[in-house]
Amino acid sequence: MNERAFQDYYPNELSYCYGCGRLNEHGLQIKSFWDGEETIATYFPKSYHTAIPGYVYGGLIASLIDCHGTGTASAAAYREAGREMGSEPALRFVTASLHVEYVRPTPLGVPLEIRGTLKEIRGRKVVVSVTMSAKGQVCAHGEVVAVQMPENMSRGEGMGPPVRQVAGH
Repeated sequence: MNERAFQDYYPNELSYCYGCGRLNEHGLQIKSFWDGEETIATYFPKSYHTAIPGYVYGGLIASLIDCHGTGTASAAAYREAGREMGSEPALRFVTASLHVEYVRPTPLGVPLEIRGTLKEIRGRKVVVSVTMSAKGQVCAHGEVVAVQMPENMSRGEGMGPPVRQVAGH
């Protein structure tokens, strides 16, 4: 795919999220794209994302749904405003609510497909329905209520610099 992922448009200072931050070398670094009116991301879990042998840890599944949902919210807000992704001011979203339902155990060792559908966009709030599948079977679905990031968050007020992990810790 030649197009840039939604997350690649995030400003550097907002690119440290564990799930989708391209500047977080220890993170998941998921990448979301438009696929018609839906959005799509693919993630291949690592062996250490284990819940029990052979199955994916539920927290990873929630993180994938969460970050794909907020990425979809950002892309949808740009599309709704008729703006190019990455144009200023940045339209960056954070999670107000995350609801995940686990439908069946998610196998390790196969790519996971995460799909998002826009349910509602109203002002600073976007609601996204997300499904996560493995081998063509839905393993989890969720709903992300995302809100546009308050300006004080994007300026880093009340927050220190991104935490850098010290080797061995």
